[in-house]
Parts: sequence; C-alpha cells; structure tokens
Amino acid sequence: MKIISRKKGPLINRDHLTAYLFLAPWLIGILFFTLWPFITSFIMSLQETNLFSTKFVGLDNYRALLSDRRFIKSLKVTIKFVVISVPLKLSFALFIAMLLKDKIKGVNFFRSALYLPSLIGTSVAVAAMWTQLFGPSGLINDILGIFGIQGKSWIANPKTALYVLVILVVWQFGSSMVIFLSGLKNIPVSLYEAAEIDGANKIQSFFYVTLPMLSPIILFNLILQTIGSFQTFTQAYIITKGGPINETLFMVLYIYNKAFTASEMGYASALSWVLLFVILIVTGLIYWTSKYWVYYES
Repeated sequence: MKIISRKKGPLINRDHLTAYLFLAPWLIGILFFTLWPFITSFIMSLQETNLFSTKFVGLDNYRALLSDRRFIKSLKVTIKFVVISVPLKLSFALFIAMLLKDKIKGVNFFRSALYLPSLIGTSVAVAAMWTQLFGPSGLINDILGIFGIQGKSWIANPKTALYVLVILVVWQFGSSMVIFLSGLKNIPVSLYEAAEIDGANKIQSFFYVTLPMLSPIILFNLILQTIGSFQTFTQAYIITKGGPINETLFMVLYIYNKAFTASEMGYASALSWVLLFVILIVTGLIYWTSKYWVYYES
C-alpha cells in the first residue's frame, strides 16, 4: 500500500492573517476590557485593597458579607426591585405591542414615540427629570393638587421611593416592545383563523395562540430584562442616592460606594462576584422553569 505524503502548508496563510487583522479590534477589546478586568476583579476579591496597600486575605471578604447588614439589605432591595419591575415592564410592553401590531394610520409614529424613552436610556438627564417630577413641588404633586389631594415627597418617603424607580424602568419599555412586535408578526395568521373557526374569542385566542407562540420571545425578554434590572445603578445614584434609609440601595450602587467612596476595592470586588453568582442562579432558574411554559414549534 503506497502512502502518499502531503506537504503541510503554513499554519497561517494570507487569508487567515487578513481575518485576524479584521478581528484584532474585537479580540483586543475582549482581552483588555473584559477578560483581564474579569480575572483582576477575582484576584482583588481575595485581597484587602485600598489606595495605599494590598494584602492577601483569602476568603475573608466573602465571610464579611455574611455579617454585613447593608449588603443583605441591598440584596433584598435589588431582588424586590427585579421581582416588581420586570413583570410590569414586560406586561406593559406586550400590551402596547398588541395595540401596535396592526397596520393602522400613524402606527409608525406611535411606535417611534413609544420607543424614544428606551433610546435615551438610563441617562443622567432622565434621572434628573424624574427627580423634578416626583419632588415635593414636582409636576405629579401639582396634578394631584388640582383634585385637592395633598402630595408628598415621593422620593424621600421610604414607602414610595422604590416604586418611583420602578415606574421609571417600566416607562422605558420600548426595547421589549419592539422585540414583542417582531415576534407577533411571525405568528401565522392561519392559527388565529383556525381558533376562530373553533369558536375562540379574542381573549381565548390570546391565551391559547398568542402566548404559546410568543413564549420563546417572552423568555428572551425576561432574561434580558432580569439581568439588566440586577445591574440598575444610574437611577438610584442620581435620584435617591440609595435612600431613604437604604430603601433604594441597589447592589451595584453599594458596590460603587464601597469601591470609590470607602476605597475598599477588595470588598467591592467580592460584592461584584456575589452579584454575578446571584444573576447566574436567577437566570438558571428561569431557564430551568422554561421547559414547563415555553413552546417551541419544532
């Protein structure tokens, strides 16, 4: 049996080199702005690090979290915020998407107008505007005054401060709405026609046709918004500063305070890793439950 040997070409030819050159900006960005900070933060979480000294302390930072009341409070506040804001935001986004899915006069204008709050995002200007709206002499209290209702400082009240931030997040529902609109347009019209022939009304068609067919999109939006809500920072930092009495002290805000106000970089890094694991656990639970309520046509 004759063995034919083949010459091995160069490991990297001209085409490969061209591809690597085009990928270089992305690879450099991933390496220096994602992977390196990721590794560095874990190393710092095992150290007692401030502006003047660095000392290896092992898992002491993580042990300290168990007795840190402000950390426990921030974790509770963050979870409460996620549990309230995410379902409200997705429900409202789906409701508006259902109204705008049909081709009616001016629908493109309404879609653009309703998407605008998401486009400007969590900017400082929006947070400052929200502070003025819900302040003691803000527009909300002025409107209530017309009806003879005595307003209050919604931001300074421990019972209402968190809900002011929830309303702000729900108001920026545009991105979820656009994704829902895309999913609604991909539902075959024949399914609605078959449901109508079987005697289903609008509400029954929504629950037995729209929701099952839209469930993969709902899962995507749910995970996306859950992760984003856990990382909420700007709203609390500008509007409430974590107050009153830590009722809006989100975990990211607490991490920021520990890192840049108290200069406890090691402890802040440990907090960041705990937040990462909390997000992973919650996301994993959502994925695990999805097999019971997400319908895939294939």
